[in-house]
Amino acid sequence: MDSLTTPPPEDFVEAAVRTVLTAADDVVDVEIGRAALLVFCVGAADQGDRLVRYWQRTTGGSASRLVSHPVAARAWAMLLSGRNAPDWAGDLTPLDLAAEENAHRAHLARLREKRGVDAVLAELVERAWALADAGELDAARAAIDSWAEHARDLPRPDVATLAGARPLARLLAAGALAVPDGWAAHYVDALVAALGTRHRAAATHPTRDSGSWRELIDEILWLRGTPDTAPPPASAEEIAAAEARLGRILPESYRRFLTTCDGLPADVVFPRLRGVAELTTLVVAPDGTPGAVVISDPGALVLRTGTGEVLDDDPVFGRSVHRDVEALLEQHRDLLLAAEEPDRPL
Repeated sequence: MDSLTTPPPEDFVEAAVRTVLTAADDVVDVEIGRAALLVFCVGAADQGDRLVRYWQRTTGGSASRLVSHPVAARAWAMLLSGRNAPDWAGDLTPLDLAAEENAHRAHLARLREKRGVDAVLAELVERAWALADAGELDAARAAIDSWAEHARDLPRPDVATLAGARPLARLLAAGALAVPDGWAAHYVDALVAALGTRHRAAATHPTRDSGSWRELIDEILWLRGTPDTAPPPASAEEIAAAEARLGRILPESYRRFLTTCDGLPADVVFPRLRGVAELTTLVVAPDGTPGAVVISDPGALVLRTGTGEVLDDDPVFGRSVHRDVEALLEQHRDLLLAAEEPDRPL
């Protein structure tokens, strides 16, 4: 990032917008959390509130999803301790600020052991912290300016480590990390627009009814050359029993699939989809998603129950994320069609 006395480069904003438009939901949550924290750290709490509230309105999620690691949680606690906290902050875990200050000093000490910019930035945070504690606020602000100069080339400057020191969080909230007038509003405007576009697209995506699900499954099996081999549908009672066993509510799209056929046989390039009685949970999925459900054998396909997305962790082609099980099966159908008609565009 450029020195915060000049606007961050436009591609910084563009990269954030691209993430919001195209990434998986959990990645978008992290991006919005980083952005909101940065906006608070440049003294634009009203714009940060606007971003978080809009994200909540479009996703219905808890603000705790915006906090991606303990240092970020600490920074939020320090930033919000000096003001009337907004209502969404009630979703954040309360922290003992004195204990967090001790933990932050230990965090800075670990960073100083590293070589390069991390160590330099940690030393500047410690210098600014000591100066602020001594009441030398102008000198502390100058150290914050030096921090910004050293952070200028980082794609994601670590403002959480800067704000994790309580006296520095107070200075940041008062505008010590300056940006030009209007920059925070411009940044938030761009992210709000991207969130609106993302969730309008999700809202307008048609949900298959039972008939069109049957058509999709029948088409896949016909293209495979194995018509009429779909397992019978799962009953509502079987799905409810699986949800009770798993401790997870299954997403609507996946429930519609199960009530069309309870699993799906394997193909040469497609794993067998498990029946509802075979579903299992992972404590942590390969991408870090907690409590995901394994829906295939081999277990390359993992269902994120909170979003309905399907993580495909292929050892050859790498990791990809499908919007839901419908999108996964549509892609499989399209690949089968392309094999039947090599000149047909995907």
